[in-house]
Amino acid sequence: MGKLRHERVEMTCLKRGSSWLADLCSLHCYGSADPWPVAPCLVLSFSFLSLQGAMVDYRIREYRDEDYEAVREMFATGMSEYVPALCVHVLKQPWVILVLACTFCVLLTSSKSLLLPILAITLLLAMGRQLLGYFWTMYIEHCLKEDLLDIRTTYMGSKGSCFWVAEADECVVGTVAARPSDHQKGELMLKRMSVRKDYRGLGIAKALCQAVICFAQQQGCSAVVLNTLMVQDEARLMYEHVGFEKYRDDVLPTVYGRLANVTISKYSRLPAGWCPSVRHSAEHAALGAPALGQCCIAVLLVLWNFGE
Repeated sequence: MGKLRHERVEMTCLKRGSSWLADLCSLHCYGSADPWPVAPCLVLSFSFLSLQGAMVDYRIREYRDEDYEAVREMFATGMSEYVPALCVHVLKQPWVILVLACTFCVLLTSSKSLLLPILAITLLLAMGRQLLGYFWTMYIEHCLKEDLLDIRTTYMGSKGSCFWVAEADECVVGTVAARPSDHQKGELMLKRMSVRKDYRGLGIAKALCQAVICFAQQQGCSAVVLNTLMVQDEARLMYEHVGFEKYRDDVLPTVYGRLANVTISKYSRLPAGWCPSVRHSAEHAALGAPALGQCCIAVLLVLWNFGE
């Protein structure tokens, strides 16, 4: 593999409330005059001190074979957390509101009782929840059988790809991967970002992002790109905080993707010193349709209630 430079980075931060005091961060690099290490073998050690006095130490290192089960389990658990948010998102779709409202009105008119329509709506919601959970589980299993089936071959077998884990308390608490983009030559795709729930809010995700950005600089990539779903609000805020900018929203090109309005947001970031991005955000007229539909349905419901 040739001669590798090993460098160590230590960062100490104070956490107040929900925001990090970036001005109080002290960054020390050993063995390099660069602001961030550029070695292919990168190890970052962090110590975070909260106002409660609890010290949390973790480090970012490259993936090892013994991390296999922990990585896959963390990904599956993290993705499963989005099922409730996905259900709420689907319930906000105009056609779903229309179906539920029409069902309630028809049953109320025919039965002359509130019990039957309430039970019917409850049953429909329960069935919808189970159906969404089933499809989401299928998506998770698909990912586990794709690039996460053989992590070493997919991410560690070539020079342009890599997989990192965050280690704390002698266990894996975070993951991130990077490999060349399939759509644009020279771009690096950030993938499989995940942090254990009980270790969130400590800057681990940001540190993992920095590892990918450093890797992109070393590889001479033109940009770091990533995709997020519409239900990943916390992830989008974190990516924007570290410098990523959204340049396009796409609806998943499948039947259930269009029905549920599953939107994929595409982000891009240029490491320090690179030229400004030449990407332009594409405006989609179809994105305004759901809001218009919800307004129309709300008006119809108000009129219906007024008539009662």
